[in-house]
Amino acid sequence: MADPYQTLGVAKGAAEAEIKKAYRKLAKELHPDRNKDNPKASERFSQVTNAYDLLSDKDKRARFDRGEIDGDGNPAAPFGFGGGSRPGGPGGGFRSQGFEFGGGPNGEAPDMNDIFEGLFGGGRGGAPGGGFASGFSRRSAAKGANISYSLRVPFADAASLAPQRVQLPDGALDLKLPAGVETGTQMRLAGKGEAGPGGAGDAIVTIEVQPHRFFLREGDDIRLDLPISLTEAVAGGQVKVPTVDKPVMLTLAKGSSSGKVLRLKGKGFHKKGGGRGDQLVTVMVQVPAGDAALEQFVADWPGGAGNPRASLGV
Repeated sequence: MADPYQTLGVAKGAAEAEIKKAYRKLAKELHPDRNKDNPKASERFSQVTNAYDLLSDKDKRARFDRGEIDGDGNPAAPFGFGGGSRPGGPGGGFRSQGFEFGGGPNGEAPDMNDIFEGLFGGGRGGAPGGGFASGFSRRSAAKGANISYSLRVPFADAASLAPQRVQLPDGALDLKLPAGVETGTQMRLAGKGEAGPGGAGDAIVTIEVQPHRFFLREGDDIRLDLPISLTEAVAGGQVKVPTVDKPVMLTLAKGSSSGKVLRLKGKGFHKKGGGRGDQLVTVMVQVPAGDAALEQFVADWPGGAGNPRASLGV
């Protein structure tokens, strides 16, 4: 699991603006559209996006800095132990809630009565006033093991929370994505794991949101570079814009220059606390190359003179 700070190339104490700037620079360099013949770039793009998703969330960033979660957003194992269960060999044991308990000489589960007696000093079951431990004189039947799954979700489906079909051993299941879903989000499907004497374990589904060829995620917002013609830039008017839901019409003002950002409200990702982010559309004017008539027009155009870089002091 990579350190998100190292992935983005920023210091641990970097400001939000610095993190955002580093992410946007790397995302543009590594975008799959610009690296169609380089699968490693696509993998790196996913890593950069995941790192930004974690560091742009103030709560997750703080938890990572405190060591409570790892670079993938998963809970860090307390005391060096992981949750869940594992098979026991001779002298083996089982793990529960991050703690490890030793088993018997034949690898059987320990007697919970012994454990609680040691912890609380309770008496053995059957004795008057047996105390707290007496309720654990019988061993609980073990549940089956949990099964882990990885589910790759298309970018637009994650943003719009489209149901996902998951194939499990006992049949297909339509999975409802939670608001705020992102790469690393884990969903628990109770009773969909391996069978056991005490019932079936659970299925743990880890989500991986796939990168999109022209949308970029920025927190709960979505960014899009929108190409427009020179005519549309000069004259303005309505243009069709793709969103994760369906195309919408966007009104351009006359004289729209490259870099102008327009906002489509409620067209981003669904937020954990309700509502949706926005889609931020950056206008990119496309000037045709080799158009003799356009070149002659510009040469004869009296309004073409002037220095648009004067405000930069050059």
